[in-house]
Amino acid sequence: MFLRGSKKTKAEVYLNEPIGKDKDDNEITLLEILENDERSIEDEIDLKLKTKVLYKKMEDVLKDREKEIIILRFGLNGDKPKTQNEIAKLMGISRSYVSRIETKAIHKLSKEFEE
Repeated sequence: MFLRGSKKTKAEVYLNEPIGKDKDDNEITLLEILENDERSIEDEIDLKLKTKVLYKKMEDVLKDREKEIIILRFGLNGDKPKTQNEIAKLMGISRSYVSRIETKAIHKLSKEFEE
């Protein structure tokens, strides 16, 4: 019995047990190798739900121009976020006007989320 039990114990691996060393001679554990830097499935679902709520509130609360500026400014259409100057050139308005519209739109959305 003892031999069978010790044989079984030898096959066990613990996550925090050192399994080797890296190039800087620091010990590496199995946990460090298996660690996942990506978001968990719960975080992914939470993000998707919050994104849906954001788009719904944008649709309900913002005017078309405000919505367009927020989408361009933060890259919500999948593109790279644009600067206020880039948006101003695209829309044929001044950068300061883009800034005012953006501020107003963010304020409207903030009020909606506080309720």
